[in-house]
Amino acid sequence: MKRLQRKKPWYKNTAGICSIAAVVIALGVVLFFVLRGSGEKEPEVPDMPPVEEPTPEPEPAPNPPEEPEQTIFSQGEVTDGVWNLILVNPWNPMPENYSVELEEISGGGVDKRCYPQLQKMMDDCRAQGYSPYICSSFRTWDLQQRLFNNQIQEFIDQGYDEEEARALAAREVAVPGTSEHQLGLAVDIIDTSNWNLDESQENVPAQQWLMANSWRYGFILRYPVGSTSVTGIIYEPWHYRYVGCQAAKEIYQRGITLEEYLGRTEH
Repeated sequence: MKRLQRKKPWYKNTAGICSIAAVVIALGVVLFFVLRGSGEKEPEVPDMPPVEEPTPEPEPAPNPPEEPEQTIFSQGEVTDGVWNLILVNPWNPMPENYSVELEEISGGGVDKRCYPQLQKMMDDCRAQGYSPYICSSFRTWDLQQRLFNNQIQEFIDQGYDEEEARALAAREVAVPGTSEHQLGLAVDIIDTSNWNLDESQENVPAQQWLMANSWRYGFILRYPVGSTSVTGIIYEPWHYRYVGCQAAKEIYQRGITLEEYLGRTEH
């Protein structure tokens, strides 16, 4: 009969003790690092003062657009306040023995002294893309008489008697001796898109440019709308008269007629 061998208690077993010791050491190491990590404080980040956004500087107010330069094309102009300001209308006939030296242009001629300004005006108008055309300029006495007679006949054909026809004709075609065309200082300008000498001219591009700019060249729209009682002639948005740059500027800016500029409105 075999004798039963008794096992040694665990604490007398060297291998068991070593195993337990290793486990305890490992647990201790783990616990050490855990406790150490929990004890470390994260560095405090100081509160940053609030950053104030810079107040945007107000944008400078835009400068008002500059008005276009009031250019006057007076180069070579020779005016004396006499020849360029001669007043001719139904109550003020041409001076006796009046004569003029003409510069020929298409369809007639003009006083040599205003030709450079007229040519410059027409060139500048065309440069803007418009199509101005001078359909009438200097007229002899005979030509003016013929035009006047034709106008009388036109009214007679409409049923007016001769006296009425003559009075009506004088408002549309000057009586010979009272026409600015006979001075060589007046031109009738149309737009080639419209050959009618009537109020429709005021709506065409070339005419609108001339109405706004002719004064820069010494010309004025001689018979503006609403001025018949002063000028004796109906509204003609095609008839331009040379008066010289300085006079034209004032007449245009004040919105007056040549009669008013000269202070000669009584008749």
